[in-house]
Amino acid sequence: MSTERVTRDRDCVEFLQWCLPRLGYRWAGFRKVRRQVCRRVRHRLRTLDLDDLAAYRRRLQRDPFEWPHLDDCCRITISRFYRDRRVWEVLGRDLLPGLFRRAARREPPLLRIWSAGCGAGEEPFTVAILLRLGPAPLPGHLGLQIVATDLDTHQLERAGRAVYPQSSVRELPAEWRRQAFVQAPGGKYRLLAPYHRGVDFLLQDIRRDAPPGPFDLILCRNLVFTYFDSSTQERCLERLVARLSPDGWLIVGRHESPGADGSLLVPRRGDPSMLRRLSNASGS
Repeated sequence: MSTERVTRDRDCVEFLQWCLPRLGYRWAGFRKVRRQVCRRVRHRLRTLDLDDLAAYRRRLQRDPFEWPHLDDCCRITISRFYRDRRVWEVLGRDLLPGLFRRAARREPPLLRIWSAGCGAGEEPFTVAILLRLGPAPLPGHLGLQIVATDLDTHQLERAGRAVYPQSSVRELPAEWRRQAFVQAPGGKYRLLAPYHRGVDFLLQDIRRDAPPGPFDLILCRNLVFTYFDSSTQERCLERLVARLSPDGWLIVGRHESPGADGSLLVPRRGDPSMLRRLSNASGS
């Protein structure tokens, strides 16, 4: 690695360690993905015709309206279908049947799922595929609503098109990929219409808002408990738990720890990334 590149990286690390806490983020979550953020920040410098990060820091200190632009630079857009195979195997084999039974007791019988930080739709569409092709398909008497939220309009536009590169779908079981997609120009994959049904995309920032509950299942993986600081995590966790049905499940990232209140959420034995809301607690 060249001396210039090392210097650029060191300067960007120093800049991120200064600005991230001011945005409610934590540096530890960005350490491995910092280059994605640094590229965007440098593009922002060119847009503003600034010479270096020191000049950008001075700009931020005198211009409060620049901070939202910096916040936009900090959005991490790494996702793919069937990310973390173990989650989908456990969900399809062990958790969905119980969620089906509880949803069937409602009027109307409706299974509600929230994908928080849905990106370009890979996660909520994986849920839709699992519910049709997985080991526990959605029973015919149950309705389905998957609410998928994100604050990135570009990612939501991509979700609306539902066309993905091969790298996004490579982890899906081959038979699922064959049944759920058709080949699109450029070697891409287009999701078939039946797998769009029941999936609604909303522009929302989980730090400030959330769709109305209750939800039987909430997936909030590799977002809140990776990138946000502890106080922001606490506020988001309260928002997530408030929208979770009794005996519903909150699934976080494999390496995340929400530090949940044990009186409300109980981790699945051997899997602290899957947390069940106790049945004597009510969602909202």
